[in-house]
Amino acid sequence: MSQLWGGRFEGRPDPRFHAFQASLSVDQRLWREDIAGSIAWAHALARAEVILTDEAHSIEAGLRAIAAELEAQPALFAQSSAEDIHDFVESRLRSRIGDLARKLHTGRSRNDQVATDFRLNLRVLGAQIGLALEELQSALVQLAAKVADLPMPGYTHLQRAQPVTAGHFLLAYVEMLERDRERLQQALARMNVSPLGSGALAGTAFAVDREQLATELGFSRPTRNSLDAVSARDHAAELAFMAAQCMVHLSRFSEDCIFFASQEARFVRLSDAISTGSSLMPQKKNPDGFELLRGKSARVIGALQSLLVLQKGLPLAYDKDLQEDKELCFDALDTVRECLAVAAILVNNIAFDEARCRTEANKGYSNATDLADLLVRGGIPFRDAHERAGLVVRAAIERGIELDDLAAADRARLLPELVHLDDAAWRRELSVDAVLARRRVTGGTAPERVRAEAARWKALLHSRVPLAHVSAPVSRTSNPT
Repeated sequence: MSQLWGGRFEGRPDPRFHAFQASLSVDQRLWREDIAGSIAWAHALARAEVILTDEAHSIEAGLRAIAAELEAQPALFAQSSAEDIHDFVESRLRSRIGDLARKLHTGRSRNDQVATDFRLNLRVLGAQIGLALEELQSALVQLAAKVADLPMPGYTHLQRAQPVTAGHFLLAYVEMLERDRERLQQALARMNVSPLGSGALAGTAFAVDREQLATELGFSRPTRNSLDAVSARDHAAELAFMAAQCMVHLSRFSEDCIFFASQEARFVRLSDAISTGSSLMPQKKNPDGFELLRGKSARVIGALQSLLVLQKGLPLAYDKDLQEDKELCFDALDTVRECLAVAAILVNNIAFDEARCRTEANKGYSNATDLADLLVRGGIPFRDAHERAGLVVRAAIERGIELDDLAAADRARLLPELVHLDDAAWRRELSVDAVLARRRVTGGTAPERVRAEAARWKALLHSRVPLAHVSAPVSRTSNPT
């Protein structure tokens, strides 16, 4: 059992207490960031003439050797009794370069160390989530382009409302995911400041160049207040909110697809690659992938709630409560990253039943608004036109027919303003293709508009620059002088 503190203590921690407060099993994933931060800190100490340049070189060589060792043997963590990743790295560094390793922590606290490691790791995680978001958007756009002209029922209150195109439906989720990406981008930008050099809470007593230190680690600038730097975790909560909101969007998409794949709707078919069967009922083909996406939103939303409660009422500056932040945040971000990747697979394995979608888009009186609009074009105020169209719908319901099938005699009695329309013109004006084509305004569901939107998204996604580099910071070359 190693320790980064002593002197004040005569005894050793109780073994069960040590296990309770140890965090290596969670924060071992920060090893690349911890090594990168330690290399940068050694350079800063050398520039401040706290240690010799040769000593900084020796420390860096030792740390890079540890990085190579961990890349080759990740099982080394399971064999360690270290308290956390900082203890682990420093202990292994001592075993490599001896007492020189004891100089590395000069002017540094685990408080600013973990705050820095966490931000570095979240930066990498955020970039990976950004890529997963774009891959899902791309899958949705590709499918939307294929079904840009396909009519299907649109719903409000889960009741037939107006027809839309399948492409328009899919692009709605592309828009949602774009807002998730913007939230991610903004959160990463706000987070990208360096706490290193803040010490435990009051700032380091050595003249390290925090601006250069921040630049070396890829941060935009150093933090401006040491108390805030070591205790702030709103960036974790903000990323967790992004993840939770994204999962809500995935959950809504999943619910739509589950309904669309049901025997009652039959708008989409799921390939065998993304479906499961029943151990009892041979006929079943279950949408488990979509159901799991819907279900996993609960754990991410729960992680956000826990992160917010964790910070409520904490006094400045660092408190051990904050050790819980990483497990919660990592779980939320790992989950949304995996769900986005799986969602892209699901989208690539669904197909719209074109005949069924078109047939159902013509049912349910979803062209009633267009009937009212025809009356409006004849000079009738919309509220009056709305009421008149409602009377026509009632008559069609009583006869068990759609509006298209209303007889000329009924139309003459109920809609004298439209007697100039013969049967063919009547059907043409209320056809699903006409209903869709009229909605060519920006953001509308007209096929020409949907095709243009799909093309715009394809071009945008093709030209997009990734949010950040996903390479581990320890891989960067650096120089302490």
